[in-house]
Amino acid sequence: WLHAYENAVSFHFSNYFVAYLSEGTSKLAGAGFTEEKDNIRWDMSVVKPLSVEMPRSMVLVVTSWNIPMSRWLKTYVFRSAMKLGTFPAILVTYTASTLLHGLSFHLGAVLLSLGFITYVEHVLRKKLASIFSACILSRPCNPGCGHQHKKEYWVVALNLVFSFLAIFHLTYLGSMFDPGVDEHELDEGYAAIHTIQRWSELSWASHWVVFACWVFYRLIH
Repeated sequence: WLHAYENAVSFHFSNYFVAYLSEGTSKLAGAGFTEEKDNIRWDMSVVKPLSVEMPRSMVLVVTSWNIPMSRWLKTYVFRSAMKLGTFPAILVTYTASTLLHGLSFHLGAVLLSLGFITYVEHVLRKKLASIFSACILSRPCNPGCGHQHKKEYWVVALNLVFSFLAIFHLTYLGSMFDPGVDEHELDEGYAAIHTIQRWSELSWASHWVVFACWVFYRLIH
């Protein structure tokens, strides 16, 4: 698991490098700002590393990983597919993301797994927030939310549990992105056996945890 975490973090930082490079070049080209009267704000943001490395939820990880792409998918894919229902819309969105990233088994496996993880996390936390009237949703509540329990110790502790669970999922999903693999294999994309082998070494733990969370959600629903 330590090696898996190392691989995942290495992959994360390669994404941050590309994200900040694209952000910097965009600003140098004169893009990435908003103008309000005479004030110009250079507020373009591509990634939020702290929301990934110290996540509140997997939902926020996904939206913070590539902010422009996330917004585009939400606007043009997710909202259009919502007429099918929330879960089908999520699957359609992650399928579209897979195609845009370049159709390959390992990316498809990661992104579709993310779809299941984020959906189960969202509905479970929404249900628990309703039962306990607590601020434990996937996204931080607004200051004026109707929950009775906001900053009690057990609320903070429960949010921390979900944060550690998100780190667990990130480690599992990122374990296949091995920085030690040769460049030829990287150019062609990881073979399906590579993905299966990596996740088998971790006993398919993340998928089992998601399944257990889904069963728990169905029991309390």
